[in-house]
Amino acid sequence: MTSRSVGRVSDTQPTSAGTRGAIAAASSYLLWGLVPLFWHQLAAVDAVELIAHRLVWSMVFVLVLLMWRGGFGAMRTALATKESFAINLLGSSLLTVNWLVYVWAVNHGHVIECSLGYFLVPLLNVALGRWVLREHLRPLQWIAIAGAALGVAVQIVQVGQVPWIALALAVSFGCYGLLRKRSTLGPLVGLAVETTLLAPLAAGFLIWRHLVEKGALGHVDATTQGIILSTGVVTAIPLLLFAYGARRIRLTTLGLLQYIAPTVQFALGVAVFHESFTRDRALSFALIWAGLALYTFDNLWAQQRTRRELSRV
Repeated sequence: MTSRSVGRVSDTQPTSAGTRGAIAAASSYLLWGLVPLFWHQLAAVDAVELIAHRLVWSMVFVLVLLMWRGGFGAMRTALATKESFAINLLGSSLLTVNWLVYVWAVNHGHVIECSLGYFLVPLLNVALGRWVLREHLRPLQWIAIAGAALGVAVQIVQVGQVPWIALALAVSFGCYGLLRKRSTLGPLVGLAVETTLLAPLAAGFLIWRHLVEKGALGHVDATTQGIILSTGVVTAIPLLLFAYGARRIRLTTLGLLQYIAPTVQFALGVAVFHESFTRDRALSFALIWAGLALYTFDNLWAQQRTRRELSRV
């Protein structure tokens, strides 16, 4: 799963465009929610090798799209200075860590904990806004963050383990989103830059795996090889749908739709993969969900208040 900054949608935008945007955005989150089914088909392949393939084939796919759309100028600009190169390299590294933890977790029976990580992301973003960007938090936002922290604490105390997968996913994606918030790159160019920076290293790793006869390509059945080669498409299509939708709907609507992905992942973990969901884990999730409910209510209330104030001007 990746995040991009989007602009405010005009109130006068045609309803048909807004409907198409909402469908596209919802479809992107639904696909991100269903993606454990895809990665589960590759459970026999080493997770590091899968991420190397994802980097290489995602790069190939998005570079072909950029060639068609003529977006290489923005790519060159993003890598023109040492500062921009370093920021994009850091973003690429965070995204790669996020992908690696996610794929490893899915293929080792931790889909529910993956969903927990992405439920935590909105609340972590609020916390990062406070302590990194020095943004002012409203009282309900503080309570929401406290609820999430208490939910994590319950897992540590009652379940007896730190939910490191959820925390790693939330922190890596939250920090990645913080970097992207300060970037002017669009979704397609951003993904092209991020994959290009690490693709040579990934390609070298894949070549080494092949030379020592540990690589999947050429050593697994044709269906599995086809799935491996499709990792770039599976990565890019939800992102493109998200980009299309995000430009056509309100940020409030987009914020509500983002819960589709972890909700679907949670349902898959329980109903399809039959992972354990004890009473203690349920309590932890309930606290985090309560925090999310407060966060969502506070955002909706603040938006309505802002619109009322603007209407009086």
